[in-house]
This record gives sequence, C-alpha cells and structure tokens, in this order.
Amino acid sequence: MFTTQSEDDRGQVGIGTLIVFIAMVLVAAIAAGVLINTAGMLQTQAEATGEESTQQVSDRLEVVSVSGDVGEDAGDNVIDELRFVMAMAPGSDPIDLNQTTAQFIGPQGEETLALDATETGASEEEFEPIQGVSDAEEPVLTDNSDRVEIQFDLDDGDVGDWDPLPEGEQVTVVFTTDSGATTQTEIRVPTTIIDEDDAVRL
Repeated sequence: MFTTQSEDDRGQVGIGTLIVFIAMVLVAAIAAGVLINTAGMLQTQAEATGEESTQQVSDRLEVVSVSGDVGEDAGDNVIDELRFVMAMAPGSDPIDLNQTTAQFIGPQGEETLALDATETGASEEEFEPIQGVSDAEEPVLTDNSDRVEIQFDLDDGDVGDWDPLPEGEQVTVVFTTDSGATTQTEIRVPTTIIDEDDAVRL
C-alpha cells in the first residue's frame, strides 16, 4: 500500500530544488542590479534638472535703470538711443553679457537680438563698463556691485527695423541669460518731451 522512496530518488529531488533555488537567487540579483542602475540614473537626472532649474531662477540680470537720449524726427522729439544699466541678481553666478539675448516687443513688432560684442564687432558704444568690468568686449558680471550699460542706437538699426520711439510709446524688453533666466522691464516714453531735454528716464 505504501511506496518507499529510495535514497536515489530523494537525492534527485534535492538537486532539483537546489537548482530552482539558485535560479531564483540569480533572477533576484539581476533584478536588484537593474533597479539600482535605474535608481542611479534617475537620481543623476533629478540632480541635473534641479541644478538647471536653480540656474534659471537665480542666474538673472537686474535692470538698475533705463534712460533714453532725445533726438528729433520730422520735427518731433523722439528717443533715438536706449541705455540700460545692468547688474546681476543677488545669489547669481557670473553672467556673460555676450551670451545674453534681448527681445523687444512693442507697436513696431518683435525683435530678438543676440548681444555678442566679439561676434558683431560691437564697440564701447554698445557695452559701456561703469563699475567692476574693464573690458567692453568681454562684459562679464561677477559681483553684485558690477555695472554695465547696454546701449541700443535706434537710428543705426541696433534693434532691427525699429525706428526711434515717439512720445507715449510703450515697449517691453526681455533679457535672457545663457542659463535661460529672464528679466522683463517695461519702457514708457513720456507723453511730452521738451526741447531742452537731452535725455529722459524711461
């Protein structure tokens, strides 16, 4: 009625169980390795994304002041040159103005400019160091006290096809650094510019 298992049969069952156990251990080890590698990749990507996001927030320019030189166009007083005094935002890493863009948006359309003194042959008339920066062709802000004036001559086509700004015109200017951080400022030309004015604050 009862079947007696021989020593050989029990040995074969034990070996089979051991093989299955080893296979399970190997599969678990491979799966663990894949999970560890995936976790490492995700951590690296998260760190890179976090660093990029931080730069986009912190590596910003600040517009200290905006002024315009007064000229004449067909008998009317206009702003024919724009002057932006720029600084770096608190906590920002050094900012190379040669790697910055300026976007002008207004009634005359939209124009985006790459501010690169070395590529465009810009002179000190376009980048004028005020404090802490000595080279107009390499205008890099490295300290919160550094100041550089960026000049756009509307008569000479520094802003594409734009003409000098008439009285009452409003323009939005967006500066974007190499890290992607943006700084927006609004320009409002006074509704009345008197003949005695050589320059006005905007």
